[in-house]
Amino acid sequence: MFCYQCEQTAKGTGCTAFGVCGKDPETSALQDLLIYATLGIGQYAHRARQFGSKNHDADIFVTEALFTTITNVDFDPERLKSLLHKAYNIKEKVKQQYLDACRQSEKTPEELSGPATWKPATSLDELVRQGEAVSLENNIKEYGEDIAGLMHLILYGLKGMAAYVDHAQILGQEDDNVYAFFHETLNFLTKGQFTLDELLKTALKCGEVNIRIMELLDKANTGTYGHPVPTAVPITAKKGKAIVVSGHDLKDLDELLKQTEGKGINIYTHGEMLPTHAYPELKKYPHFVGNYGGAWQDQQKEFDAFPGAILMTTNCIQKPKESYKNRIFTSGLVAWPGVTHISDRNFAPVIEAALAAPGFPEDEPEKTIMVGFGHNAVMGVADQVINAVKSGAIRHFFLIGGCDGAKTGRNYYTQLAQMVPQDSVILTLACGKYRFNKLEFGDIGGIPRLLDVGQCNDAYSAIQIAVALANAFNTDVNGLPLSFILSWYEQKAVCILLSLLCLGIKNMRLGPSLPAFVTPAALKVLQDNFNLMTITTPEADLQAILG
Repeated sequence: MFCYQCEQTAKGTGCTAFGVCGKDPETSALQDLLIYATLGIGQYAHRARQFGSKNHDADIFVTEALFTTITNVDFDPERLKSLLHKAYNIKEKVKQQYLDACRQSEKTPEELSGPATWKPATSLDELVRQGEAVSLENNIKEYGEDIAGLMHLILYGLKGMAAYVDHAQILGQEDDNVYAFFHETLNFLTKGQFTLDELLKTALKCGEVNIRIMELLDKANTGTYGHPVPTAVPITAKKGKAIVVSGHDLKDLDELLKQTEGKGINIYTHGEMLPTHAYPELKKYPHFVGNYGGAWQDQQKEFDAFPGAILMTTNCIQKPKESYKNRIFTSGLVAWPGVTHISDRNFAPVIEAALAAPGFPEDEPEKTIMVGFGHNAVMGVADQVINAVKSGAIRHFFLIGGCDGAKTGRNYYTQLAQMVPQDSVILTLACGKYRFNKLEFGDIGGIPRLLDVGQCNDAYSAIQIAVALANAFNTDVNGLPLSFILSWYEQKAVCILLSLLCLGIKNMRLGPSLPAFVTPAALKVLQDNFNLMTITTPEADLQAILG
């Protein structure tokens, strides 16, 4: 196997024997094959669209397939086998649409090669062999590290974008131009000859389209559940039966809250689900009682201690311990061998497991943390914020957020947040916030010094806040007293970084380490154009930022 798509990849270069995430070589090969099959769909779908022939099933499948291969999503070979055969069937349908369109237009169809010609093997073992033959490592051997690294930067950007497209589509928000871009870019990755310049331009185009995607998801979430409002979320237990929900999917949480009404079960969030407590249509449920635990990498210890049922939506699952394997459930695209999967949002098995578990024996003394400072909430007090900046009460803004992870070096973000001067405000988002969101930061004239913007996709909110401030001060984002200090782990962080770069934002700091697929040559271009930096020490970085 070869995989270097996450920040924790082995030795900082690539997992070659077993994934640090828990992915075995067989699963890795099947995921590589699913990507290969998806490239083939893109080849035909892009060409069919040139004749006005579209296939919505292909649009949806491509995003689901890409999302499936994100770090910590699908570890189940049997589910991957099923997806591979579905991929082939969809490819053949889109191929026929393309051939029909050519015939109707009296055009000669192109003879396509590579992924477009792929046919799935019958057995799982044979599919694994096919996957091994199309490893992404082949790109490195064929094109060299620089070209292959930028190809993979684009691919990983598409994976992250696909996650957000999937969430938005589930709640009824779609944009056909986005689907067209996916097919066009997948086809681009099969063309066989590349330059560094065109690859970088395509990567930045991914960032541009991702802003549109995050806008769609913001509209989907707020249109369905209301704009987040500042909310104090208990982080302590309530007596009674319990279910904890992790991942990112708001609809899964909503359905579970509906199905558990009146059943004497308290619902807790975990990881990236914490911000859901701020949505009016979710926080209205009295049995939606608080947040349990922290970020995804601590789940084995935290789920082992949790006295109830566990629901994993979207990504972030780790190998379940045997101690809780019978009370953890997956939904959506998440899967682990031997774990019960809920495919239709009928959460009766989860509820039964929660009722059979002991639950929390007593109430704990309540402690809370604040969430809900999305763009709508912050813009509601924009005048207050602007006046605080003009008066000098607020000296600087720091966006400290992104993915969390288990790799050493992430205490940097805790230390940095603690060192930020008292006259500065910290914006945070995604699970990286767990490094410091239970600490006390106080306020500046009633404005909290720590503003939790939301999930990773709520980088859209952070962008809107930054743009609004820039407009108020007649400058651009780079002219603001605002610094971006980002942490990354998986592919959604990749597409967000590309979005920030496409906006022309400079002087960002990224850590705890740079992506293995960004080679020195590619990094130099990013440094020359955007002054993208790696984190060093909290003291040195603060000194460089504030002078």
